[in-house]
Amino acid sequence: MGKSEPEPKLTTAEKAQVTYLVARMCKRGLAGPDVDQRDLQRKVDRIIDGARKRQAKSK
Repeated sequence: MGKSEPEPKLTTAEKAQVTYLVARMCKRGLAGPDVDQRDLQRKVDRIIDGARKRQAKSK
């Protein structure tokens, strides 16, 4: 993350995807601190970036 851009308005489908990925991150977190979650974080970042592009395109 670390970006100073405001969070975009997510569609219902994007919210569902992010919720699913965060739930998977939580499940992996229960497995222990050595479990890598970067792949899921990248997927969430891609969804948010896509929402930013969609929002900028609609303005």
